[in-house]
Amino acid sequence: MYRNFQASVTKIAPHNILALFRGETEKIISLSIDFDETYITAYLYNEEIKTKNKGIKAFYQSMLKDSFNRLIKPSLLREVRADRKNWADLESINTFEINLRELLLSPPAGMQPTLAIDPGFRTGCKVAVLSETGQFLEYQAIFPHTGAAKQKEAKNTLKNLIQKYEIELIAIGNGTASRETDQFVGEVIKPLENQPIKVIVNESGASIYSASDLAREEFPDLDITVRGAISIGRRLQDPLAELVKIDPKSIGVGQYQHDVDQKLLKKNLEETVESCVNYVGVDLNTASKQLLTFVSGITPTIANNIVSYRDKNGIFNNRKELLKVSKLGPKAYEQAAGFLRIRGGKIP
Repeated sequence: MYRNFQASVTKIAPHNILALFRGETEKIISLSIDFDETYITAYLYNEEIKTKNKGIKAFYQSMLKDSFNRLIKPSLLREVRADRKNWADLESINTFEINLRELLLSPPAGMQPTLAIDPGFRTGCKVAVLSETGQFLEYQAIFPHTGAAKQKEAKNTLKNLIQKYEIELIAIGNGTASRETDQFVGEVIKPLENQPIKVIVNESGASIYSASDLAREEFPDLDITVRGAISIGRRLQDPLAELVKIDPKSIGVGQYQHDVDQKLLKKNLEETVESCVNYVGVDLNTASKQLLTFVSGITPTIANNIVSYRDKNGIFNNRKELLKVSKLGPKAYEQAAGFLRIRGGKIP
């Protein structure tokens, strides 16, 4: 596309600018900015040379020409490149913010027992069962795409898990083997009296989270692939609660995000996350520890205690129950209560 590419610097799209600069950086293409040099030199001659003496005039002309070629022209080109790059960065980051906001504010499926599947061919599908609050319950590996015998075994395993935990939602990652796994799951649930709803979930960044220190702290005894499946399931239950655990740049909010100003990108995306949390509030019964820390009055320690209390005692039915959480006193409760929601509660 960019072989012999030409465009006006005022009309070229932001993503084209970023692509061109990336190509130049990787030495795949070379860039040049062409403009009417005679217009500028003529302007300089007319504005700066006032003498009518031919000898002096010729000297001034040669001096201005040399100055233009050595100093003015390179400076102009640098300014134009910097201006266009800065503009492309701002426009692209704005697009990334919009994409991230839409992703974070995706409607949550809510508190329903969920079976999450990270699909795969040769290595099999990793299946994680989550409670209605996102608590990890059980893990299985199935191999539905490696022969009839394995497929039959996988069907039985999946059916047993669905019935054992009364699964209402099935989250399937949209990576490798997603379509085949979706078809397989459809065959499994078709004869069931109470069919769960299956949903394809965007798994961008799940592998980043599953290999992070945060995931290791949360699930120290689980394999990295299991953590990825858990993340996929929780994204369906409450996208905001799960996605705040991941560096916004790793979620996949647009092309060329690694080509823009990284400090500005990080700052703006983090502000977008905070804005989303403040805009919709936090579901107390599905919120992750990381999401709870965005709420006023809740420290990382208190957030961890809330999740531990919820895992041990079940869902919160009333905000007042928060006062039973260790280290969450009346002052912290007063600050946090307005940002916390209880789906289906008497005072949501």
